[in-house]
Amino acid sequence: MILKDDHYTYRVTWSAEDKEYVGLCAEFPSLSWLAKTPEGALKGIRKVVAGVIEDMKKTGDPIPEPIANRRYSGKFVVRVTPETHRALAIQSAETGISLNRLAAAKLSR
Repeated sequence: MILKDDHYTYRVTWSAEDKEYVGLCAEFPSLSWLAKTPEGALKGIRKVVAGVIEDMKKTGDPIPEPIANRRYSGKFVVRVTPETHRALAIQSAETGISLNRLAAAKLSR
């Protein structure tokens, strides 16, 4: 079984340890599926997620909202050491751009 409207965030990567592809789902970090092909890993993890969601519905457990369906404000707070804050403030002043713009540019790299 595969979910009808599946908006979850999947990733397939190679596992050198297992010598197979591993399918992962960001919203369900404890789940994975190994397969010989990337396509098989994706299909497998999608089936696992569908099964888990079916079980969660039966037990009344809250089902994670897909990341793709969430709304983001574009704002979040990040804490850094005072030394890092000072270095960024100096770089901001020297380049003539705001500290916010400098931090956003560094994070987007």
